[in-house]
Amino acid sequence: MGMEIERKWMVQGWPEGYPLRKEEEMRQGYVSVRPTVRIREEKLRVSGEGAPLKDEFILCFKSKGRLSRKEIEFPIEEARFRELEDLIGLPLIPKLRRTYLLPDGHQLEVNHVDEGAPTEFWYAEVEFRSEDEARAFDPASVGLGAYLTDDVTEQPGQSMGAYWTATRLQQA
Repeated sequence: MGMEIERKWMVQGWPEGYPLRKEEEMRQGYVSVRPTVRIREEKLRVSGEGAPLKDEFILCFKSKGRLSRKEIEFPIEEARFRELEDLIGLPLIPKLRRTYLLPDGHQLEVNHVDEGAPTEFWYAEVEFRSEDEARAFDPASVGLGAYLTDDVTEQPGQSMGAYWTATRLQQA
């Protein structure tokens, strides 16, 4: 079991001037949002690291929390993913994620969610090794002071699980 420690910002568009590490097309859905049990299909489309382009199917469990939470994530076979997708029975959430390398060595993950839908939005995340490091991070120190202005890390209702509930479960 790992610990996920990350900050989250609402943003508009892709940042400019940072090396692109990878681009992934994703679709994700939730078996449960309390606790979080998520499936995700990840299609790697661009890799600045020379990694082969491939598709992965992931099952993830997350504890409650905002800045940090426990996370168990592992690959599953495509057939198992399709069974879980069928069990969920709702349209999965499409996301396009671009991961950029920051000057301090961190990675910035920027996500465009539900493109073309009335509810589409953008958000960015940076993962950290500790809560202290996360709290000390200043976007201006890596040239993102004007881009990462709307920090929603500690705000309730800002998770993808909450978005799933609002746009999939309550619409069903």
